[in-house]
Amino acid sequence: MNRLFNRFSFQPLTLGLVAAGLLTLGSLGLLATRSQAADAADPAKPGAATAAKPSLTVTTIQAQSGVLPIKLAANGSVAAWQEASVGTEANGLRVQELHAAVGDTVRKGQVLATFAAESVQADVALARAAVSEAQANAAEALANADRARAVQGTGALSAQQVNQYLTAELTAKARVESAKAQLDAQLLRLKHTQLLAPDNGTISSRTASVGSVVGAGTEMFKLIRQGRLEWRGEVTSAELGRITIGTHVVVTSPTGAQVKGRVRMLAPTVDAATRNGLVYVDLLPGQFSAGQPQGKLAPSGGSAARAAASVGASFKPGMYARGEFELGSSGALTVPQTAVVVRDGFSYVYRVGADNRIAQLKVQTGRVVGDQIEVQSGVKPEDKLVATGGSFLSEGDLVKVVEAPKAVTKQKEAVVPANSAPTASK
Repeated sequence: MNRLFNRFSFQPLTLGLVAAGLLTLGSLGLLATRSQAADAADPAKPGAATAAKPSLTVTTIQAQSGVLPIKLAANGSVAAWQEASVGTEANGLRVQELHAAVGDTVRKGQVLATFAAESVQADVALARAAVSEAQANAAEALANADRARAVQGTGALSAQQVNQYLTAELTAKARVESAKAQLDAQLLRLKHTQLLAPDNGTISSRTASVGSVVGAGTEMFKLIRQGRLEWRGEVTSAELGRITIGTHVVVTSPTGAQVKGRVRMLAPTVDAATRNGLVYVDLLPGQFSAGQPQGKLAPSGGSAARAAASVGASFKPGMYARGEFELGSSGALTVPQTAVVVRDGFSYVYRVGADNRIAQLKVQTGRVVGDQIEVQSGVKPEDKLVATGGSFLSEGDLVKVVEAPKAVTKQKEAVVPANSAPTASK
């Protein structure tokens, strides 16, 4: 019984100690919470919360007003200006030797092929003998006619005999002329035993072979006259009216070589199926942009021949090429291509506001010249745009703006170049 009393006599004291401990712990927790709140409110303390950080460091540019060329792009084929068919005029002669191959540059009058001339030389000898015989007969007839004229009217010869001598004289003279004509014909055949180039140019085809016997008119070579090439661009009927004779064109080959040309002629008709018209452009050898060919491709004959060969080295008849017609120039608002981001098929630029927040602007782009692209709508000249790194930004992002290097901001009058800006970094 005493033990039970002693046990219950200490229980209130224990409960009081426990309650006092709980109150002490609660007070300490409240003080700690207030201390943390005060630290968060004071930015000077190390544990204080910081403001939002910018997502990128960027440089800004502004759209520039300038003058850009107006160009019309078209596709077409390269063709020979004129292609001559070179054939023989001799009939039934054997090809003895060929002096030109495909790709050779030849001059007017140069020998392309020779034929076996033995039979023609024999015919020439016969014709010369016939001329000599006719001349001898004509000399005899002339002497008889002179004697007849001397005794005419004396009664020594009758009038009929005198007329016979005079007629024989005229006949002999005619036979001399006929024999000479036959000789000229044989000499012409002898001349045709050599096939000559009809003009300066480049051999594009050769169908003859040594030892073959060809007939008159048989084509043996094809020649690109004067080595001149032209580009035949296809444009729509609406675009055909914008082009005039003399318009300058820049033609680009599949290899990237470029040559300047000039419109020589516009097609008088438009294809009824495609509604496209042809524009004939002379390729100007002196305006070739690639280097001069070396080795076998380097012809003799002066700078004109070398320039023509330069074009021929990169442009071949039948080749498909792209051309741009230069139609003038007009004013435009341009930005560097690095400032334009293409997303989902649309073009965007990123404007930096006064609070350094990003606003995404949808723009309509146009002509491209060098590293500049025309902005037709969506941007004002006073807008500050992100120069590079726009693909890493989104609407509302905070950025840090730094000044671009002062190095290269010089502009050209004709085309506005891009302002340099360092690559954006996080």
